[in-house]
This record gives sequence, structure tokens and C-alpha cells, in this order.
Amino acid sequence: MHALSLATALFATATLAHTDCKSVDASIVRHTGYPVGVEETHSNIRLYIAKPDASSVRAKEKPTSAILYLTDVFGIELAENRLLADSFARAGYLTVAPDLFNNEHATGDINVPGFNTSAFLARHGPEVTDPIIASAINHLRTVYGIKKIGLTGYCFGGRYSFRFVGEGKGGDAAFAAHPSLLGNDEIQAIKGPAAIAAAETDGMLTPARKSEVEALLGKGTVPWSVSLYSGTNHGFAVRANISDPEQKWGKEEAFLQAVRWFDRFL
Repeated sequence: MHALSLATALFATATLAHTDCKSVDASIVRHTGYPVGVEETHSNIRLYIAKPDASSVRAKEKPTSAILYLTDVFGIELAENRLLADSFARAGYLTVAPDLFNNEHATGDINVPGFNTSAFLARHGPEVTDPIIASAINHLRTVYGIKKIGLTGYCFGGRYSFRFVGEGKGGDAAFAAHPSLLGNDEIQAIKGPAAIAAAETDGMLTPARKSEVEALLGKGTVPWSVSLYSGTNHGFAVRANISDPEQKWGKEEAFLQAVRWFDRFL
């Protein structure tokens, strides 16, 4: 077994300016404000791209490492997704978030009348989503010269972060926050380090299911980590209620968990 951590969270300790040190702290996480990345289209796929400060220590140390940000069903249109991608760039990583839904992302509330979750997911299964992610990985490697790619996925995207550290898929390390629809076969097929940030209350990753996932990871041969955050619900790593100190802390710590995971394995 290669479980690196079963702790409830990982801790940040650095307090220096992030262009001057290797460590990061929660101050680089933007919960509100205007996204600062740019949107480009490549191979008919929209990409939200957030670039690091070239003078940062991490950008200098890992110039050929990048993060592919795989969103929840709200897609790259959701401000919180763009802001979180910007935060990874502030941590020193080129970060690219592809439009996984071809302009058909869910609106801010999937419970609104008329939104059919089952139909939406059926239209965006692996046969449609995998080629989009594969194209984004190819873009990172061919256009930016990236050698190592970490996939960070949220809810819908969490499943695909695991899928793309499978054999020959192109990813090098995976992080998934409150993943949904993650299958046993997808867990067993991973060939790279994989970490999960789990919510205390999550109908998609219940305590029983989390135990099953941990057991499957424990039977594998790659490093893994599962962290559980108290006082959080499904979606917290992106759409936490930041007026609640516990939820805000959980979101920030899940972000730091991802950064440290990629620092270790990219």
C-alpha cells in the first residue's frame, strides 16, 4: 500500500510572497472577483488558460509541468471555476480548463425546472468527453512543450482525472474533489498517483462508497491519498459557502491538498 495520507486535511505553512518561495498558502485562493485568465479556441474546443508569473520559483522549477482543470457540470462559464484555475496559476502552474460540454454547461442550479440531469449526463459520457480531454492534453504537450500533466477534477470532472491517469491516457497525477460517477474499473485502471478530497456530506461519495474507493486504492500499486473535510457538502472545493468559516477553510485546504500533490508528483 502506498497511502500517503488519510488525514482530514493537509496544512499550509508558508507566509512569504508566492513569487519568492516554493510553498503556498490560502491567500492565493480567490473566492470572488474577476478571472484574469484568457479564453482561446483550439481544435474547435474552448480553453480557459491561466498562466503563472514567469518569475515565480515554482514556474522556474517546473517549466514543463502543467495542470489540466476538469470542471463540474457548470463548466468554464462558472466564475468559481475560472477563479480556481487562476489560483493554480498563482501557485506556479500553467493551468488549462477545457470546455467539456461544448457550450452546453448546466446553469447555476441544476434543480431548476426543465433541467434533466440524467439526459445531460447521457449526452456527455466518456465517448464524448474523453476526446475533448485528449485534445487538451495534446495541446499542452505540442503547443506549450509540457512533459508532465496533473489533472484536477471536480464532481463531473473528478471521474475524468482518474480516467486520464490510466495506461496511455497522457496524465501523470490525478486529484479529484467530491468525484461523481467514478467507477471501480476506473479506479483499478489508474497508473499514476491519485488523491481525493471528500466532503462530509455527499450523496455521490457516501461514507460507504468512500470506504470502497479506499479499499480499491489500497489494493493498487500507486501512491494515493483520501482526505475528508468536516462541515462540507458535495461541491465544496469549488462552490463552498465562503460566509461559513468551516466551508471556506475546507475549500482552501482542498486546493492546497491538490497543489502539494502536484508538487510531489509532477
